[in-house]
Amino acid sequence: MVPDDAASSPVAVRQGEIHWVDWSPGRGSEQAGRRPALIVQVDAANLSATYPNTVVATISSVGRELFTHVALDPTEQNGLKQRSYVKCEQLLTISKSRLAGRLGRITEDEMARVAQAIRYVFGL
Repeated sequence: MVPDDAASSPVAVRQGEIHWVDWSPGRGSEQAGRRPALIVQVDAANLSATYPNTVVATISSVGRELFTHVALDPTEQNGLKQRSYVKCEQLLTISKSRLAGRLGRITEDEMARVAQAIRYVFGL
């Protein structure tokens, strides 16, 4: 039997996609408002009808020259309107029901840089 919130959650998300997320209410230095996020969770979990969550990294137009901030230039493929940064130290598990529309997806090279930064964050 599929839990109610899993059945009503969007399950067609894939690693490397950028989606809008409503981050409110944010606390401290957390993201707040409606902002983009990168899906970083493996597709086996993303496509499971019985698992209603996904793991995302926040994306912001404000970044620093840090190894954990992966710069993305705007392209038609990723849907971003300005240079943005995947903040690989800001990973969150969220309900797929919080996703509010797909912007696009990043390239395999960009995803490899994100994966490298996430490994660095966790010391892996």
